[in-house]
Amino acid sequence: MIIGGGFAGIAAAQALKKSDVEVVLMDRRNHHIFQPLLYQVATAVLAPAEIATPIRQLEAKQKNLSVVLAEVTGINLRLRLVEAIYPGLGVRKLEFDYLIVATGMRPSYFGHDEFAVHAPGLKSLNDAETIRTKILGAFELAESTEDEAERARQMTFVLVGAGPTGVELAASIAQMVSITLRKNFRSIDPARSRIVLVDGGSRILPSFAESLSKKAARRLERLGVEVKTGLKVEKVDEQGVVASGERIDSATVLWTAGVTASPVVKMLGTQMDRAGRALVGPFMDIAEAPNVFVAGDATSFSQDGHPVPGVAQAAVQQGRYVGRLVAKRINGRSDGRPFRYRSKGNMAVVGKNFAILEAGRLRTCGFVTWIVWAVLHVLALPQLQNRYRVQTQWFWSYLTGQRSSRLIAEAPRPIDPGKQKPAP
Repeated sequence: MIIGGGFAGIAAAQALKKSDVEVVLMDRRNHHIFQPLLYQVATAVLAPAEIATPIRQLEAKQKNLSVVLAEVTGINLRLRLVEAIYPGLGVRKLEFDYLIVATGMRPSYFGHDEFAVHAPGLKSLNDAETIRTKILGAFELAESTEDEAERARQMTFVLVGAGPTGVELAASIAQMVSITLRKNFRSIDPARSRIVLVDGGSRILPSFAESLSKKAARRLERLGVEVKTGLKVEKVDEQGVVASGERIDSATVLWTAGVTASPVVKMLGTQMDRAGRALVGPFMDIAEAPNVFVAGDATSFSQDGHPVPGVAQAAVQQGRYVGRLVAKRINGRSDGRPFRYRSKGNMAVVGKNFAILEAGRLRTCGFVTWIVWAVLHVLALPQLQNRYRVQTQWFWSYLTGQRSSRLIAEAPRPIDPGKQKPAP
C-alpha cells in the first residue's frame, strides 16, 4: 500500500514494477503534479494540464499496480489496516503487508490558520488557479474603480516567505505586470504595481549560499520587487498584512512561508518533528512498525548532521530506495545499505534569463544557469506530451512575452428555485 501520488509515491511504485507483489497506490487526487513549475500555473505562464498527469495512466504501464481514488481517514498499524473514504461510496478498509506513506506537505500558518482565508498557499492545482484568479482579478478591479486608494491596494501584491517558491512567484508576477499586461488596460498601468516580498529571516533563499542569495535579491530589485527581510507577519486580513507593526495595504496576499506535513503522518502514531514530519530510521522506516515507511517531504531525515532538503530529487531517491527495499524483504534478501541522499545541486529561477545554482562548491548564476534550469525541468516532466507543451509555451512566451493561460475562474452561480422551469 502506497499513500500519496507525488514524486516519492510514484518512484516507490515504479521500483516495485518487476516484483511479485500487488501494489495499491492511493491518493485523494487523480493526478500527479510537477511541483517545481506550479508557480507558473499561478502566474498564467502554463496551463494546469501542462504540469500534471493522471496517476491512473501508470496502470497501463505497470501490471501489478492498482490506483485508488480515496482519502485516508485512519491507519491501524496493529491490524495492518488503512481506512479511507471513497467518493460517493463511503468508508472502506484495506489490508496491507507493507505501507509506504508519501503524502507530502501542506501550507503552515504557524498557528494562525485564520490567515488562510486571505492568504492562499501554493501546493495544489486548485491553489494555483485560485492565485491566478486573485492576481488577474485584482487588475480588473483596479481598472474599474475610480478610488485611487483602492486602485493602489488592488495593484499591491504581498508574498509572505522568501524561499524558492516566494522568490520564483514574485519574479514571475513582476515580469507579468511589466511585459504581459503592459498594454492591456486603459485606466491603469500594470507596470506601476507594487510587489512586496516579506520574510522574517535575515535574507532571502536561506538554503542557498549567502553570495547567491544576495545576487538573487539584487535581481528581484531590478525587476521591481521590494524585498523586506527581518519582518514578522503579525496579521493578515482582507485589507492586507501587518508585518512588525507596518501595515501594507493589499488585495492579494500570497503565503509562501512555511509548510507542515500531511495529517496522515499523525495517524501513524510515531515521533514527529515540529513541522509534523515523521522521524524515520536509516532505512526510512518508523520505530513502531518495521514494515511501515515514510518517504518524501513527509519525512524528517538527517544525514551527516544536516536535514535532507524537501525537494523533488530527494523525494524521488527516497521513494525509489523504499520500493527496492520492500522488494528485497519480500524476496528474503538483506536490506543492504541505509538510505543516503545524493544531491545533484540546488536551483532557483529568478525571472527570465536568470537562475542560481549551488552544487557542492560550484556556485553560479545568470543566463547560462537559466538555460540549464530550463532544460533540466523540461526533461524531468513526467510525460512526453508535457515536455512538448511546456517547451513550446516557454518558447512562445520568451519571444512574445505573452502567457497562454490568463483565465479568471468563474464562481458557480446559485440557481433561483423560483425561476426554474418544470421538466417536460
